[in-house]
Amino acid sequence: MDRIPEQALDWAEAGQPVALATVVETWGSAPRRAGAQLVVAGDGTMMGSVSGGCVEGAVVVEALEALEDGRTRLLEYGVSDGDAFAVGLACGGTIKVLVEPVGPDALPLEMLRELVAKRAARQAVAYEVALDGSHRHLSHEGHQDRFRRDRSGVEEDSGRFIAIHNPPLRLVIVGAVHIAQHLVRMSGEAGFDPIVVDPRNAFGSPARFPNCRLVNDWPDAALREIGLDARSAVVLLTHDPKLDDPALHVALGSEAFYIGALGSTRTQASRLARLEEAGVAAAQAARINGPVGLDIGAASPAEIAVSILAQMIQSLRRS
Repeated sequence: MDRIPEQALDWAEAGQPVALATVVETWGSAPRRAGAQLVVAGDGTMMGSVSGGCVEGAVVVEALEALEDGRTRLLEYGVSDGDAFAVGLACGGTIKVLVEPVGPDALPLEMLRELVAKRAARQAVAYEVALDGSHRHLSHEGHQDRFRRDRSGVEEDSGRFIAIHNPPLRLVIVGAVHIAQHLVRMSGEAGFDPIVVDPRNAFGSPARFPNCRLVNDWPDAALREIGLDARSAVVLLTHDPKLDDPALHVALGSEAFYIGALGSTRTQASRLARLEEAGVAAAQAARINGPVGLDIGAASPAEIAVSILAQMIQSLRRS
């Protein structure tokens, strides 16, 4: 969903002049939050969005002009109530957009390459830039709250804009069951890269899960191979302790921001008892969301998938 830096690099390395436009401040109910980006090539081709349609045309014009002189621009637009209503907002406001050409006098090509490389390696990185374009660099430390909340914005003390580039969100689903089919599709639309783990080839088959990474291995081995980090969610759907329990031991020892396990309250109690017998501390086992999903009265596999995805997002955004 968010491959704007990668697209900018592709165009730049193909010899196209390129400018990046980034939302740095915006109104409260905006469709795009701070950090949202639009990339514009010299031939007028663009990708991404900074306002959902209110000011894109004006930003593209400014970006093309920035490519002529190579200088950074800070743009501010007042959005009328009528224009805001047209893109689904209750009222208008103000949006500020930083336009940076890729080049020696603005965003250096080498810095863009480094940013894209770190994103590909799943390394969290912050891009810091002065709003007048006088200073910019990449950093890994000093913005832990912003990394945790995945929140870009202007620092009040320095006046610099901090663009947070976290690794892409991942969802590892253990158990290629019917619920998983719905959850793969829904989570992908919500910005997660889904991975389905099931040693049973008949369940975890490309025919049942097209366009999805499948790992036909035992869950504990698969989770170790995948490597769970703070941008990973794990959902267990097999109902089989032989598959779920080994996966839980790996997940509980990781930084995964969400761990959920399907089953009734009684099933969860039995699961916790087995973990306690195996030496897992109660506080550690309490990380498991079980029964999985928000209690919305979900009945069908699709509804259960909705409840799981909602709980994942709640854990991500409100932790």
